[in-house]
Amino acid sequence: MKNFSLSTLLRENIKNIRPYSTARDEYSGVALVNLDANENPFGAVDGSANNRYPDPYQTPLKQVVAQIKGVPANQIFLGNGSDEGIDLIFKAFCNPGVDTAIICPPTYGMYSVSADINDIRCVSISLTEDFQLQTEKIMQAIDEHTKLIWICSPNNPSGNLIKRADIEHILNNFSGMVIVDEAYIDFADEPSWTLSLAQYPNLIVLQTFSKAWGLANIRLGIMFASKEVIAVINKIKLPYNLNGIVQTLAQEILEQHASIKDIFVRDILHERAWLVEQLQQIKTVQKIYPSDANFVLVKINDAHALYLYLVANGIIVRDRSKIELCEDCLRITIGTHEENVLLVEKIKAF
Repeated sequence: MKNFSLSTLLRENIKNIRPYSTARDEYSGVALVNLDANENPFGAVDGSANNRYPDPYQTPLKQVVAQIKGVPANQIFLGNGSDEGIDLIFKAFCNPGVDTAIICPPTYGMYSVSADINDIRCVSISLTEDFQLQTEKIMQAIDEHTKLIWICSPNNPSGNLIKRADIEHILNNFSGMVIVDEAYIDFADEPSWTLSLAQYPNLIVLQTFSKAWGLANIRLGIMFASKEVIAVINKIKLPYNLNGIVQTLAQEILEQHASIKDIFVRDILHERAWLVEQLQQIKTVQKIYPSDANFVLVKINDAHALYLYLVANGIIVRDRSKIELCEDCLRITIGTHEENVLLVEKIKAF
């Protein structure tokens, strides 16, 4: 990381901000009586303990996540999906109307959406035709206002891992923050970038429990970074960004059912191989891009018309045929075997 300084990179108002704090931030342990937060002391209407505010820093849950992920708890932020983390990164580092971020389309759409919401201009450096970084063009696009570079690996919608050497080159030669979004890393045969956090203070890694863990409904995302970066993110997050029901449920699942995640991954990879084999036998399929994720990007004749046909038959895939480098492509999530069989039948019928 070239001339990296977290203090220089942060927005001035963020460096000086006094975060909202509760009385419970001022002591440790369990209180005998809580009369500080104007809660209903008699319980919730359903008789549960939901009358009390949740732990604002999710301490017990973070300890479980730290053990599973092999990252210290003070280097972990838990949010309302990865999208909360994306928004907070823009808020921490980018001055609205002044600073810029680099994205590499085709990629996850929330980077640009969140940038727009925060009035941050995105500089687009397209991926190559095989969906890899144009590293030199990225480096040439950096100027004094470039604060962030967003890299999705495995990439969405193409599904492939980004070459590690290219990411390392950017980390070593950029003084801003490099965010590696690993939402699909559990399906890839490559170690997580969390193993490199100690080496790169300008690295932020995003992950999620929505994919391999099968917990999309509870909206639980993870940010890994240096303890200094996480401390900044904790300063600017909403006081109770994760409700207590999610915290309790997630902790129970991670403690009791962690091994099931590996079974899910195994079954999804098995179904992915089966689906790819079936699609390769369909004449209208032009190309199936290599995938390190729980989906495949498929180039096929009349992709948009096929998409509409599938919708009419109750099958929803993602039409990517109008975005750069994905012309005539559908992104297909790997379903159950029964769902995949039905999908193949309908494509053949079309």
